[in-house]
Amino acid sequence: MAKAMYVPKESQPKQGKGAASEKKDGKRKMVAQNKKARHDYLIMDTYEAGIVLTGTEVKSLRQGRTSLADAFVQIDGGEAWLHNAHIPEYNQGTWTNHAVRRKRKLLLHREEIDKLESKSEETGHTIVTLAIYFKDGRAKAEIALAKGKKEYDKRQTLREKQDRRDSDRAIASAKRRQRNNERMG
Repeated sequence: MAKAMYVPKESQPKQGKGAASEKKDGKRKMVAQNKKARHDYLIMDTYEAGIVLTGTEVKSLRQGRTSLADAFVQIDGGEAWLHNAHIPEYNQGTWTNHAVRRKRKLLLHREEIDKLESKSEETGHTIVTLAIYFKDGRAKAEIALAKGKKEYDKRQTLREKQDRRDSDRAIASAKRRQRNNERMG
């Protein structure tokens, strides 16, 4: 049998709580995004909210299975609730599985809830869900106070995006030509 070799403590891999926090470094593990919300709404202000979930919902989210197409946030009784977020049932779940489209409580500070409630009561304002992700092992939702865009606003946004893409392409092409000329000459 081979003898175990001594490894100094500094070079040993860390274990316990410190190891997990160092490994993740606060990075987001994106689960789902609502890209259509950015197209349909003018985003005024964004917030990060925790989500109250059951065990099978967390496991289903970790598999990357969710849809935010119809999801919205409503303030009810001084609490923020996420409605219509589709988190499918967990495959290995049994009788403990969750309802697919149940309303889920969002965790926000009181000042944020009050601000969202007052702003959302204004005409044309709503609270939409932009993304669901894991941050330091906890499920989070990125929500936004938004105002609906008119059809001509959507066209204008698409036109600006296309113009920006064309100008970036032209600049890259000019730089490429310049580099080639420098190599040749």
